[in-house]
Parts: sequence; C-alpha cells; structure tokens
Amino acid sequence: VSPVKEIYKCFGCGRSGNSIGFLMEHEKYSYVEALRWLAQKYNVEIEETETTPEQKLQQQSADSLYIINNFAQKFFSDVLLNTEEGQDIGLSYLKERGFDEAIIKKFQLGFNPEARDSFAKAAVAAQYNLELLQKSGLVVVRDERPMDNYRGRIIFPIHNQSGKILGFGARILKTNDKAPKYINTPENDIYVKSKVLYGSYFARLAIDKADECLLVEGYTDVVSLHQAGIENVVASGGTSLTPDQLRLIKKYTNNLTIIYDGDSAGIKAAMRGLDLALEESLNVKLVLIPDKEDPDSYVNKVGAAAFTDFIAANKKDFVLFQLENSLKDAGNDSTKKSAVVNQVAETISKINKTEDFTKQQDYIKQAAELLKIEEGGLHALVNKFLRDKITKEENRVTRDEANDAFAKSQQPFEIEDDNTALLLLNKDEQYERAMVRSILEFGLKPWNEEQKVADHIFSEIETNNLEDLIDNKNLIQVLNTYKKWYDEGMEPTPKTFLYSEDLELGALVVSIMGFNIDISHNWSRVYEGKIPTREELYKEEVFSTLNY
Repeated sequence: VSPVKEIYKCFGCGRSGNSIGFLMEHEKYSYVEALRWLAQKYNVEIEETETTPEQKLQQQSADSLYIINNFAQKFFSDVLLNTEEGQDIGLSYLKERGFDEAIIKKFQLGFNPEARDSFAKAAVAAQYNLELLQKSGLVVVRDERPMDNYRGRIIFPIHNQSGKILGFGARILKTNDKAPKYINTPENDIYVKSKVLYGSYFARLAIDKADECLLVEGYTDVVSLHQAGIENVVASGGTSLTPDQLRLIKKYTNNLTIIYDGDSAGIKAAMRGLDLALEESLNVKLVLIPDKEDPDSYVNKVGAAAFTDFIAANKKDFVLFQLENSLKDAGNDSTKKSAVVNQVAETISKINKTEDFTKQQDYIKQAAELLKIEEGGLHALVNKFLRDKITKEENRVTRDEANDAFAKSQQPFEIEDDNTALLLLNKDEQYERAMVRSILEFGLKPWNEEQKVADHIFSEIETNNLEDLIDNKNLIQVLNTYKKWYDEGMEPTPKTFLYSEDLELGALVVSIMGFNIDISHNWSRVYEGKIPTREELYKEEVFSTLNY
C-alpha cells in the first residue's frame, strides 16, 4: 500500500487500484457502497443527488432503525452473557447446542428476558421513539402498553453486507405449540427478507476464496458450520430462494451448493429455487444430509473434516437430480414420463445466457440419455420453450410501451428483450428473423428495375415454399400481414405495425427490429466515406438472409 500515491498493489495476484477499488475487490461493495463506507469511516460528508422530502424522511427512518437495532443487539448480548437469567437459560441452551463463547460473540447472539417489557423499558428510557420501536418489530403495544416481541427467545442478529444489523430472528426456547418456533423482523425501510441471506456478512470473504457458496436452511446451521471452520456458508431462512438472494451469491461466486435435509420437505424446498438459480447462470449442486439429521447436528456428530468429505463425495448436479427424482416418481406411467420430459426441457431452457450455450447442450445430451429419447427431439422441445418465453416477452409489451420506444426519437426501435435467449435459438430461426427484419426495413427499396425488395422476398418465399419451413408462427403472422397490406397498395413500414390496432403485432415488430449499432463519432470522422452502412448494403443483407 502506498499512502502517498493512494494506491495498492498485490504482487501475488497482480491486482491493484485505489482505496475505492480495493473495497470493491476485497469486500465486493458496489462503487457507491465503497464511497459511502469510506465517507462514514472518515466522517466525510458526501453530496448526493437532490432528494424529495419523502425520500429524506425514509432515509431518516432507515438511519434510526439501524441505531435502534444496534442498541437492541448490545442489550440482548449483555443479557445473555452478563445476567443470571441469560446465562441460566439462553447461554446454557447455546452451549448445549455446542456453541462456544467465541462464536456467540462473533455472531452477536443474544437473549431477550422472559419479563413482559424488559427491553421496551430500556429502549424507552434511552429515549427511542416508540413508533420506530414498533416498526423495527422489537416492541409491540398491547392494552396501550409497550411490550417485548421476542421475550424468552434466543436472538440472532441479521447483518447486511457492511455488517450493519438489518433485523433479527428470534427462536423460542419453551415448548409451546401455539407460538411459532421463529419470529423474524417485519419488513420495513431496511429489512426486506427476500434480499437477505443470513450469515452473508461473515461468509463473503470465505465464499470468494473458496469460489463456492454453501446454502443451508437455518440460522443454527450457519453458526455451527462457521464454528467448525466451514465459513463459506449462508442460510435462506427456510424460504424459497429469490432473484435478489441469488444475485447476492453471484457477487462472490458462480458455484452454489445447496445442503438440505434428506426428507421430502427438504428436497421440495431445494427444488423451488432451481429455475431462478439457472437463470442467474449459477452452477447448482445439491447435497442431501442423511435422514433425521440437519447440517447443524451432522457436523457436530461427525466433525468438520468428515462433514467436508461428505459434501465433496455426495454433490449431485441439481438438474440431473431433479430429473432422476422425477423419473423415480413417474415409474412406468407413460403420462407422467411425458410430463417429466416437458419439465426437464423447460428447466434446461432456463439456461439461456449466451455464455452458457455449451452447458445447455451438455444438459440436453445427458438428459436425453437418462430419458432414453432422441437428443434432437429434446433439443427441439427446449427450443420450443425458449420461443414461448420470447413470445410471452414480446406479447407483454403494450401499445404505449411500443409507441414510447418509437416516439423518443426516430432512431433504432428499442424494446426490452432477452437477446441472450435469442442467440441460443437455432440458426434457422435467427436467419428467419433476419429475413423478416429485412422486409420490414428494406421492403420498399428497389431490388432491380422491375421489383422492389418486398416483391423479390415474397417471390423467393413462394418459389421455395419457405413459409412451410418457418416454425415460429409470429414471424409468419408478420410476413402475412405485410403481404396483405402490400398487395392492397399500401407501403408498409415498421411504423405501420406500431400504429396498427393489433398491439401484440406492433410489439412483436419492435422486438424483431432490435438495436442498431452506432459507429462512434471519432471512428466515423477518421474513416468518413469508407464505412458502408446497412442501407448501402441492403441487397447483400437480403441475399444473405434468403440463402442461408
């Protein structure tokens, strides 16, 4: 580190940069998060974009909730470690579970006394706002009296990526059929359950180093594994994985190993997040802990080394596991087997990023072997699901969205579309879309002395029966509509489709038109007159799309 030059250089890995870059690399902060962290550390006020009064109030509320949560954590930890009730009830329970004092302090675990309002009294005495205390979920008001929401429970603080406390999970200790085993902080200005993974603050560096994230269900699973030295682990809190949680994992690694109980409920819970994980381009493996065990009990039973060996030896590819499991359930029922084929094809179609093309093809090959069907047939079914997805996206766009995309300026038409999915379609369909785009853009231009481009393309389609070879019905609809208008004497353009009464057709055309690539000003200036445009080469483009 060179304070004078304000840079760092690692001679081991070769990485270098400034303080902001270091935080982004080491802590996986975004640029804005790194700036805010540095500003807070050195008491530097940063000027942000002008905020509305409502935004200022929301930020003030968020800041207050962080302060309240920090106060609460210290209160609960002090009760656990330094009071007779905390030691006799909370600490003894945690030690029975195998937690030592070091891990308890690391995760800032605590205990809320049994008394009706011990925390509420302390918070009010410290002059914290009662409304915000209720918003935090720490206090509830009953019979006009504030009382503790987590009384008699072990407290698990939930941290964000910077180590700030977002909320709490509270586990009951008494056997009570009426009370839930866990209570979590209600969603508020800082805590959104779908965006949080328990333990991610403590696991982030280990995940980055191991290039793998282990995902478990519960808080105690995370704490036990960390104590055993297995630190690249986080918990979903027993809920289905969400896109935000998966993106949080992807900040550190592309490799996700899900470790769940071996019972049917555990398997189903794991399955729920599979498609989302595949869409985020994560490599997903599954490990099922032996029956009647969970990661917490199993690591305490066999030890860290044996647990790690078990994980390594029992990782199963998630997609293939789902397929094998479904085939086992289907048995000899042909109807159920057919449903399994559709299910696995739809799952594989979720792997739709361009860089994942090889992975998708490998899955198709392996799945076809397990299903004992032709690889080409499964490939076609996967492509069908891809086309259906694209069609749904195209049909989702309303007339207003399509008009806005055109009206912003008479520049290339823009629409949100899954271009990476388009690239995974077979080459035939890519050329078919290009042919339709050619007629939309250049149909009214001259082809020769007697024909326009539209005349030539429709002549080629008819002569070679090309329409029979096009599988995508939407493309056929665009061609037929264009031909109908053209035969009626109209001069169709993309704008004609945009302002037609058929909203879906207009949105489809916007999608087909895609994005034009603009050449930079400097490049154009240097090579002025030497770079041919698509307009100048339209005949070559039309010829290419018709002769693939």
